[in-house]
Amino acid sequence: MNNMLPAELATELSVLLGAEGWRTDDGALEANAQDNSWRHQRPAAVALPTSREQVQALVRACRRHRIALVARGAGTGTTGAAVPLEGSIVLSFARMDRILSIRPGDRCAVVEPGVLNGDLQHALSAHGLFWAPDPSSADICSIGGNLACNAGGPRAVKYGTSRDNVLGLVAVTGSGDIIQCGGAYTKDATGYDLTHLLVGSEGTLALIVEATLKLAALPVAQAGLRVLYRDADAAAQAVSRVMGQPVVPTRLEFMDARSLQLLRLNGADVADAGAMLLIEADGDHDTLPYLLQALATAAEGDGMLALDVAMEGAAREKLWAARKALSPALRSVAPGKINEDVVVPVSRIPELVAGVQALAREHDLTIVTFGHAGNGNLHVNILYHPDDADENARAHAALPKIFALTLALEGTLSGEHGIGLAKRDFMAQAFTPETLAAMRAIKAALDPDGILNPGKVLPTAACPRPAAAVTAGSTIDGNHRARP
Repeated sequence: MNNMLPAELATELSVLLGAEGWRTDDGALEANAQDNSWRHQRPAAVALPTSREQVQALVRACRRHRIALVARGAGTGTTGAAVPLEGSIVLSFARMDRILSIRPGDRCAVVEPGVLNGDLQHALSAHGLFWAPDPSSADICSIGGNLACNAGGPRAVKYGTSRDNVLGLVAVTGSGDIIQCGGAYTKDATGYDLTHLLVGSEGTLALIVEATLKLAALPVAQAGLRVLYRDADAAAQAVSRVMGQPVVPTRLEFMDARSLQLLRLNGADVADAGAMLLIEADGDHDTLPYLLQALATAAEGDGMLALDVAMEGAAREKLWAARKALSPALRSVAPGKINEDVVVPVSRIPELVAGVQALAREHDLTIVTFGHAGNGNLHVNILYHPDDADENARAHAALPKIFALTLALEGTLSGEHGIGLAKRDFMAQAFTPETLAAMRAIKAALDPDGILNPGKVLPTAACPRPAAAVTAGSTIDGNHRARP
């Protein structure tokens, strides 16, 4: 396939962006060829704009030439959403990385999409504030990427995901128009909610060039509980009890027996048990003990083996260090990993855990389950050896059954990783044809020529684009240019 851009377009964008903003060298192409899904495809070029006006001009130029644009933050995503298509241009927001303003009186910050989550948190801490989303890659992931996939993290159980913590956006649509929605206010009953529509759309509807983020005050005090259980079912039942009482934990993490075994093999001080919950609360020094007691009371019950309290300091940090060490520890089991972040209603977590354990036995696989139980969001990790053809086949045969189980339990495909390429073809199972048609109609309205991250999120098989988009000459071919 041809990976060359039209000479006229290349010249136009080179002049627009300058030598630092228009890259076609091997180093730049390779650096932007994959995300953390390990899918790989080199783009035709990498564009690094520094302003919304440059983004707008870039989109308009690509629209005229029917060239696909794939937006990219820091490349920490796991679903292939930022992996370019052959013949496409990667639009990297690495140079749009300014914190434009921090407004403590309005509890908001205005940022460009390339700002790193960790850098923002550091800047906000001086004001006694923080932005709630805390994915595992928080230090190195970008705000634009967080918004693109609606990232969450352990704190989401109390403070919500990215979508819950954005107040307004400025974005460039696939038509090359700049739109503005929302602002520095927390109540808004004016028109359609485009802000929350764009968050989680993975760069398929518009390119976010500025975001107004909702901030929260740093807690005065925090404390955690480590609770061990006889088995996963007992822990899952405890999750339902914890979430069914009035006190909302700041974090509520679940780890199954295999998770605990891995932690011990990697030197963590974790006792042998069937499952573990890490529960955290925050508040002030006067109220925190009462909050913690309420959570501890709910955590107690049939199957509980032990409960330890960790107040602020080294003991609490040790708890969360164990949790953060879990994902890297999976590499010691097998080089292949299918990591899905499915979600079910909290009351159905026991059924999800039991179903996953049954699938592990059925397919003779190691499946490690842990995650953000307070939101019903569990990370189901299927571990396998890719060079073992039989095990490889069993792993990939188990995957659709994981999704089928999740949907049967009234759940959804992703809680924070997004859809991208990895789960795109399962969307037809998660939504009715009518619902998918509504999504395609929105895509066609905001990106009429289909140039923004084509082939991601929405399934393509037996799912033709809307007639209006086809007649506009927008069907993307193998070279990712539109065919008239």
